[in-house]
Amino acid sequence: MATSEVILQVLSGAVPRLFYSEPCSKNSNSRLSLKYRVSRRRKKGSQLMQRVDFSRSSRNCMRVYALDGLHGFSHGNALNVHLGSGSCKCQHAESVSAVTGEDEHGGCGSNSWNSQKVEVAQQMNNENGSVASIERLNNENGSVASMEKLNNENGSVASMEKLASTRTINSTPNRVSADSTDDEAWNLLRESLVYYCGNPIGTIAANDPTDTSILNYDQVFIRDFIPSGIAFLLKGEYDIVRNFILYTLQLQSWEKTMDCYSPGQGLMPASFKVRTVPLDGDDSAYEEVLDPDFGEAAIGRVAPVDSGLWWIILLRAYGKCSGDLSVQERVDVQTGIKMILKLCLADGFDMFPTLLVTDGSCMIDRRMGIHGHPLEIQALFYSALLCAREMLAPEESADLMRALNNRLIALSFHIREYYWTDMSKINEIYRYKTEEYSYDAVNKFNIYPDQIPPWLGEWMPNKGGYLIGNLQPAHMDFRFFSLGNLWSIVSSLATIDQSHAILDLIEAKWADLVADMPLKICYPALEGEEWRIITGSDPKNTPWSYHNGGSWPTLLWQGRSLKEVEWQMPPPVSKQLTVACIKMNRPWIAENAVKIAERRISRDKWPEYYDSKRARFIGKQAHLYQTWSIAGYLVSKLLLANPDAAKILVNVEDSELANAFSCMLSANPRRNRVRKGPKQSFIV
Repeated sequence: MATSEVILQVLSGAVPRLFYSEPCSKNSNSRLSLKYRVSRRRKKGSQLMQRVDFSRSSRNCMRVYALDGLHGFSHGNALNVHLGSGSCKCQHAESVSAVTGEDEHGGCGSNSWNSQKVEVAQQMNNENGSVASIERLNNENGSVASMEKLNNENGSVASMEKLASTRTINSTPNRVSADSTDDEAWNLLRESLVYYCGNPIGTIAANDPTDTSILNYDQVFIRDFIPSGIAFLLKGEYDIVRNFILYTLQLQSWEKTMDCYSPGQGLMPASFKVRTVPLDGDDSAYEEVLDPDFGEAAIGRVAPVDSGLWWIILLRAYGKCSGDLSVQERVDVQTGIKMILKLCLADGFDMFPTLLVTDGSCMIDRRMGIHGHPLEIQALFYSALLCAREMLAPEESADLMRALNNRLIALSFHIREYYWTDMSKINEIYRYKTEEYSYDAVNKFNIYPDQIPPWLGEWMPNKGGYLIGNLQPAHMDFRFFSLGNLWSIVSSLATIDQSHAILDLIEAKWADLVADMPLKICYPALEGEEWRIITGSDPKNTPWSYHNGGSWPTLLWQGRSLKEVEWQMPPPVSKQLTVACIKMNRPWIAENAVKIAERRISRDKWPEYYDSKRARFIGKQAHLYQTWSIAGYLVSKLLLANPDAAKILVNVEDSELANAFSCMLSANPRRNRVRKGPKQSFIV
């Protein structure tokens, strides 16, 4: 089918707005979706030729999206482009920035620098051995230059290494003297920006100029960018978040391989990197590549389960904060949401409403005994389902919405009923009978009372409780995981009473969970033989370090999102995290935690994590100038200054879910269950 015929049919509604595939020439304006990859090759004495390469080894890729009604195109982005005379001709992801030099068709700006600017850049490079950052070179005229503008007038292109260095800050950054910790944090956050064709599209994981072991910390991680994105949204700088959302969407659902295996369609990458690659060794032409990592290059080779969930949460936050709902209404974005949900809601052998995942699939990306149904993933899953239900077009997703609502009800009941623990629940488990059979069993998961760890009885306060880390047949992980519990409050996965009980426990166990730097990723740490067996003697996850009981400043912002319409209880005399605390009208907890962080975090150069029980040591392998530590602090300060802004992250439970949960609780758990008819199937 010719391109024009397809466009006419889409506009007229004769065919559904799906992805189409059709070869495109170099100058084609087609917006049709291309699932294949395009590589460009220059040959002597002939014009630039294109060939379609279906091999998995090629990283060269292009994705553009289908038309969305009569209001214009849903623009995609040519990830790999041939740049004649050093000018980028790739299509942008509909960036609304006025300073990127885009023309009205979404292409990169073609204004070139004058020779004086180029000479300045070359002089700085010769003196310092590195290329100055794009932002500083542009301070004179107040505009943001695209990367290709570093080329001089005769069309020569800077080397790939030099171009890579301009994408983030200089390898020896000029630290702007800050009047306060906040100013320093904002300077560092902006220095960590990554650019693609002149547009900011994310922030690198860490930006320590003295670190010789970069690994993949020079990449943009989806989970790491979330606090950065929230900080920019709260600051009113929406373009970078919009660019991030649309560019990462184009990396979704690739046929990536990991030792001959392909992840499910809809998977979002863990991270990506902007690469500048010369064309066949020709220094006069190069291409920019967004190179995603779905786990095939990661330590441990684990695929990220949480990336797609965080992406949906950030998409909703962007719409609520900016008021721009056009992004979430785009056909390609709607399709991206559905693909993530389809991957998460797919049928399998697991019968629980929770997501079954492997170790290392989330923030804890190493072996830590969280395989199964970790709380962190379930809380993010629940939040993403609520966000997706809010953004999906109901008339086009009736079956999906029905399946989504059913999953929400089952998931909330499962977590609230079976993951919750306090002194009352511990006493109940202590008296469990085992090997129970039939539908009216009390000990449904055959938990053995001896699994209650010795530390729990002494540690659990009389007032307070929390959601355990994991639940599987004959296994309860009683460790306290901060992210899962805090996000359960933010997303309303926990009830109001449970949410207050979690914050009661944090206050009661402040010395254990916060101490000298917030916040412990989990408590307690695995030690001795348990550490050797569960972690495989992981030298990075030694007791009270990294994921094994280390303290992570980035967790500070997630405690601040909780604020109810009315105060649930008066504040106590002593003030004591940010999103969660705002939602529950207990901001004093977050305020105290922020004050503790401010004492050291800047002096310690914004480390990734802290070690020891009281978090008194900078992590032995922690990267400095860790971006999400910086952004987490900024989000906490911004939300404390404007608590109402937390609504962009908070999910409020609707009456339908609350009524369904009440009905399930009021039903007799010991009643005999009658065999039901065949379950209704849903098209997802």
